[in-house]
Amino acid sequence: MRKTLTALLLAASLPTMAMPEGAPGEPGHCSKAMHGEHRGHGMRMLKDLDLSAEQREQVGKLMHERKNDPREITQKYLSKLPQADQDALKKELETARLEHDKAFRAILTPEQQKTFDTRKAEMDKRRAERAEFEAWKAEKDKQAQ
Repeated sequence: MRKTLTALLLAASLPTMAMPEGAPGEPGHCSKAMHGEHRGHGMRMLKDLDLSAEQREQVGKLMHERKNDPREITQKYLSKLPQADQDALKKELETARLEHDKAFRAILTPEQQKTFDTRKAEMDKRRAERAEFEAWKAEKDKQAQ
């Protein structure tokens, strides 16, 4: 039971929520500086280290290699759950996502909702294209072996 609960909690923490950009000091504020060379929380920590170009390249490569590790580890443990628990988890995550989207859309004006829907559709399209590419790449790698 403890393993199942841990796996469910870990899986529930995976989805990312859309965070609206707010004013400085407010929840949801995303500093424009974060969109430059140093991105995200981990890169901010490296900002004051004055890394050389080679070091930045090595750190970037390391970060890129590791980015899917948490997802793969989570999937490894989720795949060990009974199918009924996996289905229940997927359903609960989807329900939570839909409720979040509904609450988020309620904050937006009709014009903003249209823009949001358009961007979301574009993102879903890119995600599907990326999934197709990853499947193709995995098949190609499989054939090469």
